[in-house]
Formats: sequence, C-alpha cells, structure tokens
Amino acid sequence: MIRFLLNFVGAIFSAITIGAAFVALSVGAIFWMYGRDLPNHEQLAQYTPKTISRIYSGEGRIIDEFAEERRLFVPIEDVPDLVKGAFISAEDKNFYHHGGFDARGIVAAGVEAIRSRGENVRGASTITQQVMKNFLLSSDRSAERKVKELILATRLEETLSKDKILELYLNEIFLGQNSFGVAAAAQTYFNKTMAELEPHEAATLASMPQAPGRYHPVTAKERVRERRDYVLREMWQNGYIDEATAVSEAAKPLRSVQNGDFPAFREALPPRDYFTDEIRRQLSRSFGQEEFFGGGLSIRATVDPDMQSVAALALRRALEKYDRSIGVWRGTGVTLEPATLGSEDTWRAALGAAEVPRDIEGWSPAVVLEIGERDARIGIEGTPDDEDGHWIPAEDVTWARKLMPGRERAPQARVAGDLLTVGDVVLVRQMTSDDDGSFIRWTLRQVPDIQGAFMAMDVNTGRVIAMQGGFSYQSSVFNRATQAQRQPGSSFKPFVYAAALDSGFTPATIVVDAPIEVDTPQGMWRPKNASNRFYGPTPLRTGVEQSRNLMTVRVAQEIGMDVVAGYAERFGVYNPMSPFLANALGAQETTLFQMVAAYAMFANGGERVEPTLVDRVQDRWGRTVYRHDQRICNDCAADSLPAGKAPQIASNRERVMNAITAYQLTSMLEGVVQRGTARGINLPVPIAGKTGTTNDAKDVWFIGFSSNLVAGCYIGYDQPRSLGSASGGGMCGPVFQSFMQEAIKEYGGGKFKVPPGGHFIKIDRFTGARLPDDAVGDHVVSEYFRDGEDSFIGFGAYVDGGFAMGQNLPLFAYGEQGGDEGTAITTSTGQSRVIPKKADFGTLSSGGLY
Repeated sequence: MIRFLLNFVGAIFSAITIGAAFVALSVGAIFWMYGRDLPNHEQLAQYTPKTISRIYSGEGRIIDEFAEERRLFVPIEDVPDLVKGAFISAEDKNFYHHGGFDARGIVAAGVEAIRSRGENVRGASTITQQVMKNFLLSSDRSAERKVKELILATRLEETLSKDKILELYLNEIFLGQNSFGVAAAAQTYFNKTMAELEPHEAATLASMPQAPGRYHPVTAKERVRERRDYVLREMWQNGYIDEATAVSEAAKPLRSVQNGDFPAFREALPPRDYFTDEIRRQLSRSFGQEEFFGGGLSIRATVDPDMQSVAALALRRALEKYDRSIGVWRGTGVTLEPATLGSEDTWRAALGAAEVPRDIEGWSPAVVLEIGERDARIGIEGTPDDEDGHWIPAEDVTWARKLMPGRERAPQARVAGDLLTVGDVVLVRQMTSDDDGSFIRWTLRQVPDIQGAFMAMDVNTGRVIAMQGGFSYQSSVFNRATQAQRQPGSSFKPFVYAAALDSGFTPATIVVDAPIEVDTPQGMWRPKNASNRFYGPTPLRTGVEQSRNLMTVRVAQEIGMDVVAGYAERFGVYNPMSPFLANALGAQETTLFQMVAAYAMFANGGERVEPTLVDRVQDRWGRTVYRHDQRICNDCAADSLPAGKAPQIASNRERVMNAITAYQLTSMLEGVVQRGTARGINLPVPIAGKTGTTNDAKDVWFIGFSSNLVAGCYIGYDQPRSLGSASGGGMCGPVFQSFMQEAIKEYGGGKFKVPPGGHFIKIDRFTGARLPDDAVGDHVVSEYFRDGEDSFIGFGAYVDGGFAMGQNLPLFAYGEQGGDEGTAITTSTGQSRVIPKKADFGTLSSGGLY
C-alpha cells in the first residue's frame, strides 16, 4: 500500500515536473522565436522626439510655433515629483520595483477577465511596456505583440535606468488635443508649466493616457472627474500626497482651457501672419519639412513687431480706400442658420465657429439679428449686448451697391436692408471721433477684392523688419510679397539707367525723347510716354525723374539688352531675364521681395545684400546651425573701447556695382521724390525711390529708400485687371509715406554717402548745359561725375539708340500745350530742332508699359 502511494505520488510529481519542463520549454521557445528579429531597443538611449519649433522676436518673445506633434521635451530631473507620482499611481504603481513587467498585475488582469467572461478586459502593461509599444511596436491587441512587448521591456530595464525610462514615457505619451508629452498637455489643458500644476490638475493629466479620445474635459466631464478622483486616491495610498490633500483636491471643480476656465496659450501669441509663415516656407526648404516641424528649432526672427503692425495698417488703409471708392458690397459670403439666432448663447456659439478673418486690428465679426425700416441690428463677437442693441445705421451703407449674382450691381443702397439680410455674418469696427476718440457708431467693413504687398528691410544687413503679403493672412495665406509674380513696370527702369551709367553715360547725357517703332513677330510695337507726348533731347536725369518710356527704350537699345539683362540678373531681379526691348520697361514679371532687395544695393553704395527673415537658428540643444550676418567685428571681443569709438565691422560683401554709379543713380532717384512722379512723398530725411505703373494700371508700385531702410509696395488684383486712373505714386506712395513716418522715428536716416573718386558740377536740368559754380535757381542741379569723365554735356551730342527721330514732331517741354517759342539748335546730325526756353515740371503719372 505504501509502495502504491509512493508510486502514485512519484507519478504525479513526474507528470508535474515533465509538464513544468514542457511549459518552460514551450515558453522559452516562444520567447526565443519572437525575440530573434525585434527592433533594437538601444536606440532609445539617443531619444530625440519630435518637438515644437518656435519663432521668437528680437526681444525674445514667442511669436509663433510650428509642430507636427505638439511636444515640449523636459529632462526627468526637471519633472516635478508630483507629476511623476500622478502618472506612476495611475499607470504602474510598482514601476520602481519590477523588472519590466508586473506579474501580479498580469495575473490580476487575467482573473478579472475570466470573472467577467471577457466583458471587462483591462491592460496590465507597465510603463516600460508602454514605452516599448509607443516607440518600437504597433498598438494592435494581439498575443504576439504582447510577447514582444514583454521581451523588449525586460531588455530595456537592463539597458536604461528607471528615471530614463520614465523620461521617455512622460515626453512621448499622447494626451489628446495634439499634445504629446506632459509638458505640452499642461500647457494645452491648463496653460501652465508642469511646476505650476496643482495635484488635481496633475491627476487629470494622468487620467488621459488610458484613452485620450474618451477623456475630454468638456464632452466627457463626469468620466474625467471619476478617473481624476481615482488617481488622487492612488496618489494618497502610494504616499505621493496625504489624505487631507487627496480629499480637498477631489472636491475641486474640473477646470480647463477647453471649458473656458483658463486663457489658451495660443491667445497670448499674436495671430499667425505672412512673416512667420514665410519663415516656415523658407526654413522648410532649407532644413526639410521633418526637421522644421519636429526638430525643436529656436528661430530668432528679424521682424520688428511695431513696424510690422505699422506696415499692415498702412497697406490695409490703401487697399480699403480703393475698395470703398469702387462702391461694391460683397460681404463675407457667410450666413448663419435662422435656428441659431433664437438666443444669444446659440448665435454667439455659431458666430464663433464662422470662418471669417479675425486678424484685422479693430475689426470684429458680427451677425445681423434684425432688419429695421432703415437700420440693422447686429450681435458682435466679444462685445456684450445691451438693452438698445448694436445697430448699423442707414447712413453707413450709402457708399455701396450690393453685388448680385452674375456680378450685376444693385441700385445704390439707401437703407441697411439694401445690403444686409438676417443671418448675414459681417465685419464691423467702431467709428470714433477724431477729436476725443469717443464712440460714434458701428460701421460695416469688408475684405477688399484688390490686394497688394509691402516689405521693408535694412539696406546694410538685409534684415527684413516688416512684410505684409496681403490684406489679411486669415483671409488669404498667399504671400504676395514673395509668391506673386507681377510686372514691375517703371520701377524696373533704374536698372536700365544703372547699366547705362556704367557704360559711359552720366546723369547729364542727352537722350532723344521721340517716337519709336519696333517691328516684332506680334506686330509693330510703338511705346509711348504716359503723357502721350514727346519732349525731344532731354538729360538722362529727367528721363528717370519723369519716367520717360521712350528715353528708356533708346538707352536700352544703345547699351544693348544683353547688358541690361546682365545687370538685372546680377541684382537678383530676374533669373534669367529675357533680352527683349519691352522688358526695359518692366514687362517681365518678378516679386516685390526681389525688387526691394535689389534697391537695397543702390542704397548701400552697391554692395550685395541678401534679404533674410531670420537672424539665427538654434537646434534643440542650443547649438547655432544658421547665422545670417557673417561680417567680422574686429572690436567686439574687447573688454572696452575708447570713448567715442564704435566697434569696427569689416564688410566682406561682394560689390555688384560701382560706388559712384550707385550714388549717381541714388541722386537721380532723389529727384523722383523731390520733383518727379513721387513728389507727394514728404519725409524729414533724404528719400530716393521710383514709381511703377504698368499698362492699363494693372499693377502699381513704389520702392523707396533712406540711407538705412528700403521699403516697397505693389497693389493690384490677383487676377490682373485695370485699376483705372491709379498710379504708383498715388496708391503706393501714401503706403510708403505712412510706414516711413513711423520707421524714421526708430531707425533715423541721413544724407546719402558720397563716395570718393568724383566731383560735383552744376548742370541745367532742363538742357543739360554746364553752369557756373555759383549758379542758383530751380533749374540748377549738382551732378556727381567721375574724375576725368567726359560728361557728354549739352545738345551737341545725344543718344538716340539707333532709332531715327522723325521730322516735324510736336516737341513739348513738360507742362506746355504746344507753341513754337524756344531756341533753335542744330543736332549732331545737322538737323534743326527747337528746344523750349524753360520746361515746367508739373505732375506726371509714373509711366510704365505704354
């Protein structure tokens, strides 16, 4: 009997031993089989997650940020113990005690699944396992993935410390609202840093890894509260907070940015604009999309926020002024459903969701709530309603006619109902008194159909301080400063004259202003002056100041379009430029960005300067990976400098044009502002510049500069069509004037630097004749000539470009209506011409492609 019992026990023991061995071998085989081709976990030691790239102003303020995954990386030593405790309590309370997986947790989860017959299946993954799943494996729920997860978790525990594993987890975990990592989530949900979080807020964040989509603080408020309170209890039981704190924190309401309890972090940033979006576009090309959106770059922008605001306002005023002169009401095209207008709460919610621009300073979205006999009642976003309500009176709409389907126009509006209907979403602003700023009424606004761009930069460093690529970025993200290809018209002419000055011409060289005919494959081309008149032999300076097309064509023909093209390409205006004669008048398209950069080289004396929107870029470790200014400062390393001595900066820039040529051209462009096509500009420092107006005034330009700033503007429809009688001086000139009035207060300006190697001679600007050194008068101008240069002074020799000047032409001095009074002279070819005794320089449009 005893032997039988011993044999029986021995058999059972053998069976158990064999079974255990079989199970062990089977498990070992499974782990061996799945452990052969696993990803390399050691790469996590060099963890570089996708993090936010941020753009800073010169003062160090964040002005924009870009991210594919919104993450702020925080080293584990900077993570507060409270936050660590919250996540460990919620996800893996034995984190510091297990070797990668929690056997007790796995058994408990299995028992619970059996008891519930599969209805209540919960994960038993440790933080280490979750790290493996998030970094190296998929999220599919399968036994194979679980086995691989266990294998990798044990390996990782042997490779990295517990704190390093926790650092990976807290920076990688997705917590909803495009927030990756706890630091970004703290900012997203509470607009706080991790160090500022209260225990109930840390517990709220720790509630979300389980299912971020199901734990929204507004739509699933009760579920989040229950989970938060559970985490608080676990934190108490695990010793991270005391019982009293757990109880008091659980009693606090669930607050969040999404519920309107805190301002959003994004609200503290200025609205995204053309400047920062252009930085995104340029750096994405330079560094690659992946690095820009995930590399955690720190980008120091060149923008001057105050000047950017001034530029935006100046351009918007010009565009809106033209738009209102057209007198057509288009509105926003957005209408709210009648059902949403029943209560203030519903119409405010619907208005808040309406897609209309909100980046126009002083403008607010509004909805038409009621149409009265003459006026219209509106509800305004961000403005409380009062007993009387807010109204658009009849006198505010009489400027416009409503645009009907098919682009037909309704009769002139007399009452608000002629333009508006109930439910229309409109844009409004306050009309205030010019005397004391007191409120007068609400007035309708609309985004103009016409568009334009403005840009300003430092002529010596290339730093772009302002760029406005349209009326409103939120209305149209297309940046017309850098992306719009437009005809520059007469604003291109300075490059023709620069080539001429380097080819032996002087500002006093006489050029024939007379009709030209050019036989082209498209037919006979007959360019004209804007005035449709001919002025005969005229000094080169006058051709620039009064934007004479015929003179420009003759100069281009004389020196050769290949030479002109070479200059345009050297200055970066075109790449390449087609050497057609019409392109001397700005027929070929370019961008405002390229034109402004090219004019900067006139202003700085002829040195190459590359425009930049970025001063410096640093990577996630603070290393500088790009710096724009490569000039060498010889004295900057010194502890001190003698009194009155400034640091000496050595320029290593390429010279693109002769310094004397640059000064001569700048002097002539000063004449454009003083008495030419841009004489409406009046500023306290010397200004030079050039207007531009293309055929039928489809594009109007002005680009001007002081001794240290260059700024340019163009205005036109996106689908080019005529602006009527508009001109560059009339439309873009005021934009430049408004901007530079403020810019000069900050950046100053002075006389343009005269280079060595030349001398001044007084010239009659009407005839080109040399005058005595003591000559004075309106007709006298001091021209700068190179030492030893033949100045081609007088009408004895003139340039005709090889084109004949017809007989018996009615030649005019500007401002004259005809007449035959004047001085008879004989030209170099023996022909007789009558030169007016005195030319009257009055108003003239800017010329262009006539």
